[in-house]
Amino acid sequence: MKVSDILRVKGNTLYTATPDEPLAQAVAVMAEKDLGSLVIMEYGDLVGMLTFREVIQMLIKNGGTLGTTIVRTAMDDSPMTCTNETDIDEVRRMMLSSHSRYMPVMDNRMLMGVISFYDVAKIVVDTQNFENKMLKAYIHDWPEEGAAAAAALAP
Repeated sequence: MKVSDILRVKGNTLYTATPDEPLAQAVAVMAEKDLGSLVIMEYGDLVGMLTFREVIQMLIKNGGTLGTTIVRTAMDDSPMTCTNETDIDEVRRMMLSSHSRYMPVMDNRMLMGVISFYDVAKIVVDTQNFENKMLKAYIHDWPEEGAAAAAALAP
C-alpha cells in the first residue's frame, strides 16, 4: 500500500502557515481546525513543520506564553518527508525512527498532503481486519476432513 492510498481517502484540504507569522495566530488555526500540525511554506517551498510538540516546547521556554514569537522560531525546519509512491511500511519505519507524528507528502517541490501516525495506524488496522475477515471466511468454507474423504471415494 502506498501513501497515495491514504491521501485518496483523506481528501485534499491542506492548512499551511508562513514562517514569519505570529505563532499565536498559527496555534489559533490549529485549535480552530482541530489540527495537530501545520505545514510551513515560504515562497511556494516547504520550509518547516509546526506541531503541538514544538508549540509546547516554546511555551515552556517562554514561561507559559507565546508572546510575540514567530512561527520560524518554533518550527521544525527540517521535517522528514515522503512521496505519494512511498510504501506505508516505509513511512511507518520512518515515523517510528524519528518520533514524527506528521509527515508532509511531496511531489518534487509540490505539497500533496500530510499524513499522520494516526492515518498510518488506521490503514494498518483496516488492512489487518480485512485480512482476518478473509482468512476466517476461507477457514469457515474449508471442507470437513470426513466430508472431503467421502467426496473423494464417491463415484
